Amino acid sequence: MQLHFPYYPQDTKMISERVGVYESEGIVQYIVNGLPVYSHDSSDLNAFRFITSNFICQGICRKVEVQRCFGVSEDTVGRAVKKFKEQGESVFFGDDARKGRAHKIVGDRRLRIQSKLDKGQSVNSIAKEEGVRESAIRYQIKQGNLKKSLDRSSTIP
Repeated sequence: MQLHFPYYPQDTKMISERVGVYESEGIVQYIVNGLPVYSHDSSDLNAFRFITSNFICQGICRKVEVQRCFGVSEDTVGRAVKKFKEQGESVFFGDDARKGRAHKIVGDRRLRIQSKLDKGQSVNSIAKEEGVRESAIRYQIKQGNLKKSLDRSSTIP
């Protein structure tokens, strides 16, 4: 049997001795020992985090090599690897559990905030009382999840 040397396209950027990456027509291709193993859209950050974490966990490359190749921080790579080890592939591709809602303004808190808005209390004071950012409440109002009271006559003595 004849051995074949690994083939990497000319514009391949090497992550490690064995792993290379290149982009063509908006698709990022990963090559291990000359063989294509994974590809994703160039704007898909979750796929990037998944495959680089997978490579690191398999020992194909190291965290520092991913950091140097892609110019990402140590913390970013570390968080992705930790998520991959603890929760697996689904953490990168699963449904977002928040379903479009701010994680701090749900359930009873949302009802309390709406009640205070109905009484005409200011968004700023509600935010301080509830321990959330004023911008989070304003965003929920803008999205229609909270309704700001237009009747301010109840707050005038």
